[in-house]
Amino acid sequence: MRKMLLAALSRVLQGPAAARTVARVVVASRTYADFASEATFEIKKCDLHRLEEGPPVTAVLTREEGLHYYKTMQTIRRMELKADQLYKQKIIRGFCHLYDGQEACCVGLEAAIKPTDHLITAYRAHGYTFTRGTSVREILAELTGRKGGCAKGKGGSMHMYAKNFYGGNGIVGAQVPLGAGIALACKYFGKDEICLTLYGDGAANQGQVFETYNMAALWKLPCIFICENNRYGMGTSVERAAASTDYYKRGDYIPGLRIDGMDLLCVREATKFAAEHCRSGKGPILMELQTYRYHGHSMSDPGVSYRTREEIQEVRSKSDPITLLKDRMVNNNLASVEELKEIDVEVRKEIEEAAQFATTDPEPPLEELSNHIYCNDPPFEVRGPNQWIRYKSAC
Repeated sequence: MRKMLLAALSRVLQGPAAARTVARVVVASRTYADFASEATFEIKKCDLHRLEEGPPVTAVLTREEGLHYYKTMQTIRRMELKADQLYKQKIIRGFCHLYDGQEACCVGLEAAIKPTDHLITAYRAHGYTFTRGTSVREILAELTGRKGGCAKGKGGSMHMYAKNFYGGNGIVGAQVPLGAGIALACKYFGKDEICLTLYGDGAANQGQVFETYNMAALWKLPCIFICENNRYGMGTSVERAAASTDYYKRGDYIPGLRIDGMDLLCVREATKFAAEHCRSGKGPILMELQTYRYHGHSMSDPGVSYRTREEIQEVRSKSDPITLLKDRMVNNNLASVEELKEIDVEVRKEIEEAAQFATTDPEPPLEELSNHIYCNDPPFEVRGPNQWIRYKSAC
């Protein structure tokens, strides 16, 4: 019936404009029934340490999941590019570490855990803040130091928080023992919850990381230690910084996995495997996500003094996580190119609206400087810059 209607319409309308009209009708006429509901993909096998079996080498992706993952990754990518723009305009100041290129890590991890599970990471935290439930509007407002930010404009880039998300930590490697403490609380209170504790390849050489491994293994804590290996700690390649770059083996007595961190499905399936390992009472497990950041380490780093522009472009062209997901969906009839372009337009609009809010929302007033120190605590006095100035702390 649809074909007959289109044929009749094409006969009535004449000329080049008619062809364009018919093309638009064809696109608009595609319904959910025209797409596959799911598809199965082969994924890269993980490298294993002290494990007899690893995650599956195939993954099922539904159309609904694919569209959600695509929009989430595209939102993070566009949000980071907008943050880069605002920083160069001197609207965002101070430390700022961007996450573009590594989107498959945060989206894949979140897809494999429960909202009640816990996550703590280092200072490259914008993506995780978003996947843990914070809006783009609140993230960008926090970056610009505004009252509507997710930390009331007081935390900035490195100190963002959400429900069951503990930052955003500025001291290299210091979040790792904190993550083990969260996992200890999960076990102590008998909850079926786990903690994902993230750190970078640079922080992997910190002594406190190894101390934490030891305690977590002794107490069989439900903790997934996750090393996001983006190949460069600040400006130093992993080969120049570490005698062993097999970060997934660093736990020694803790089982480990090395995963393609540019493939969302690889990350998702490996995290499901690791989460089940922890929930079953087997103790901690270690994951190394092999990923790549497109920007420099921070905004003060152009990112091309220790690697070539050609290297960055090669990763973009061959391993980009968003392009990989897009190609899989289009080639397996899970979505159309036009549909994904509509998502892109929607995401750009959302980012622009969020940026408008982040640049017009007022800064927090001085009298609120000492607020929000403790949760559910009665007001108390806080010493100011000198002993004669006092501020009131309130929740």
